[in-house]
Amino acid sequence: TVTFSGKHLKTENGRLLFPPAQQPHPPIYFGGSSKAGQETAAKHADVYLTWGEPPHLVKEKIQSVKRQAEREGRTVRFGIRLHVIVRETEKEAWQAADRLISHLDDETIAAAQNAMKRTDSSGQKRMVQLHQGNRSNLEISPNLWAGIGLVRGGAGTALVGDPETVASRIKEYADLGIESFIFSGYPHLEEAYHFAEKVFPLLPFRTKLQRKASGEVIGNDHFPSRQKEKTI
Repeated sequence: TVTFSGKHLKTENGRLLFPPAQQPHPPIYFGGSSKAGQETAAKHADVYLTWGEPPHLVKEKIQSVKRQAEREGRTVRFGIRLHVIVRETEKEAWQAADRLISHLDDETIAAAQNAMKRTDSSGQKRMVQLHQGNRSNLEISPNLWAGIGLVRGGAGTALVGDPETVASRIKEYADLGIESFIFSGYPHLEEAYHFAEKVFPLLPFRTKLQRKASGEVIGNDHFPSRQKEKTI
């Protein structure tokens, strides 16, 4: 419970809608593919993040950061940032992926790629190398599609497929040591529904909080109680 009166903000008996789950502080997530980036993560981060590269490249990153963290006397957890395109069938999923870039012309792709190639970001260079701006060879690993990276900087890959296949690819990354998955899709809301309805039932989840409250009005008067960690 916090009471504070400052120049711009004032709160009296303020409290969080949900109690904090992180102790002693929220974990620090950090991404960086360069040597300096990996060294910084090994020294300071709780979770090292990578963009969605093929599993063998992700494995190399994990091993590299682990070795550096061990030299610092630390342990680091790992996460990955990916887009997702999931549909009832593989065919429908790939058709949805194709539609996302169906109106891109070669000039637009070339302009975006030239801009990305000028960056000094090692992570961005690795994203560009996955497809080299070539839209004819975008499945860079089974069910890992680089079409988004033709024009979008940063996270440029998506898992594409039916629910069982996408869940299998997620578990493949988990087996490498990935614990945190940060997903998105286009359009954001619609793809979130596709993913939650089709893929969530195929994945194991663990939660530390019982969340009965729903919505701001209810939540203001109802705070969930803590429960022992369980698998759902």
